[in-house]
Amino acid sequence: MEKVVLSAEEKKILRKVQLRSHFVFMAVNMVQMEANGMTYTLAPALEEIYKDDPEGKKEAYARSQQFFNTHAVPFSFIAGLVWAMEKEHKENNSVDGQTIESIKAALMGPTAGMFDSLFFNCLRIIAAGVGIGLCSQGNILGTVLFILIYGVPQSILKFIFVRMGYTYGTSFIEMVFNSGLMASFTKAASILGIIMVGAMTASMVSVPLALTLNIGDTSVVIGDVINSIFPGLLGVCLLFWYVSLIRKGVRPTWLIVITLVIGLVGALIGLF
Repeated sequence: MEKVVLSAEEKKILRKVQLRSHFVFMAVNMVQMEANGMTYTLAPALEEIYKDDPEGKKEAYARSQQFFNTHAVPFSFIAGLVWAMEKEHKENNSVDGQTIESIKAALMGPTAGMFDSLFFNCLRIIAAGVGIGLCSQGNILGTVLFILIYGVPQSILKFIFVRMGYTYGTSFIEMVFNSGLMASFTKAASILGIIMVGAMTASMVSVPLALTLNIGDTSVVIGDVINSIFPGLLGVCLLFWYVSLIRKGVRPTWLIVITLVIGLVGALIGLF
């Protein structure tokens, strides 16, 4: 797998994408998470790739607005890889839109777990230990060192990862197609993407049902019984209900309002 040599125009776009990748948490929301940051990061590349294809540009922007969530550092690599895939999609039509979405979804979980452990649970603790020790003595150097130890390495890696994702991503795609592995790779990415969505549902969608049945001297919590039979079943049911409402045209904002109302009323009557 060879590294692609960038043209002058690609280098110009690369610098814009690298800088914009620092705004990964721009307009984060619970519906799409980092999708707005992904769209903002890829905008210069998408504008260049689809400058003569308005419909293709709309589809590309719609893909970039799909739910996405990972650590800020590998976010840059995935953005670069998506840039490469969008280019292949436009120029050779060798990568379809579903493949782009599947690969993005498949990469969320592994990269988040790896880099969360590295930066949140390791480097941040070290940087905070150094910074707090100095700040507790009234030394402003503690703040500076925290930024240098924890923030600067992430920024440097983001610059490197965007370039790696794009330059190696194109040759990676060519290698996969030339070897005939694209169909298997797409299927594997789709399966992994579905697994990740299911895992996120189990970990992020919680229905703390506290409804209790009193049978003689025995009390039975309905939520505990359901979770002992099928852990996370209530969360899955809630998810599918939301999906059915979205398919009927209900906006995500209204789902948030519905959830808030049900949660408040349920808490007042002892349901949750």
